[in-house]
Amino acid sequence: MKNLASLVSLVLCVYGLKAELIAHLHPPVPELVSSSCVFPFMYGDVVHYNCISTHSDYDWCSLDRKFQGRWRYCTGQDPPVCIFPFSFRNKLFRKCTKEGYILNRSWCSLTNDYDKDRKWKQCSPHE
Repeated sequence: MKNLASLVSLVLCVYGLKAELIAHLHPPVPELVSSSCVFPFMYGDVVHYNCISTHSDYDWCSLDRKFQGRWRYCTGQDPPVCIFPFSFRNKLFRKCTKEGYILNRSWCSLTNDYDKDRKWKQCSPHE
């Protein structure tokens, strides 16, 4: 009986590895390629503010606020967007700021409250 349990475990393990390998060789085609990414989105118990590569060889995003299985691959047009106004150190910002960034580059928050969420991105040099 012990050998049967070991054999079943081995078969399940090998089958699982084959299924994972096939998924990487032939990634699924997302259903709504022209739909926009939704930021932030929740995948599992984590809120994401940009494209992720979790369980994928390529960055992807959800098409729903809470991931429902609808997704697409990310492109260069999919970076997260600044949220205005946002608060930082009890001050409200309505545009990118250099305040608090030591490299003298402008940045913005990806949420309404940077102090709470700590999610940000650099702004383009023109902002």
